[in-house]
Amino acid sequence: MTYVIGEPCIDVVDRACVEECPVDCIYEGARALYIHPDEFVDCGACEPVCPVQAIYYEDDLPEDYRPYLRDNEEFFTETLPGRDEPLGSPGGAARLSPLGVDTPLVAAFPPREETTTAS
Repeated sequence: MTYVIGEPCIDVVDRACVEECPVDCIYEGARALYIHPDEFVDCGACEPVCPVQAIYYEDDLPEDYRPYLRDNEEFFTETLPGRDEPLGSPGGAARLSPLGVDTPLVAAFPPREETTTAS
């Protein structure tokens, strides 16, 4: 089981979850954040600090956000546009993020009117 970042994160990318994560498993794409399913430790520290309630435990994922379960995994296992190979399991986001690419699901999402990015 894993935690999943869903649609509310797109174009928000607040990063409070990144700062809270004790194992550095939350990677930043161009428009959204992604939790590495093999690097997370099931601590749940990220979930309560998300200002848009985009993070869910896999079993609690609303039906509308079910596609984001596979999408989060694909961020690491598929070759995304602009990359030569899958990201794999690099063992920490701090030295790689932001990556500047997203999965097709996130990339196809219509841009939000207002974006908020916290550093």
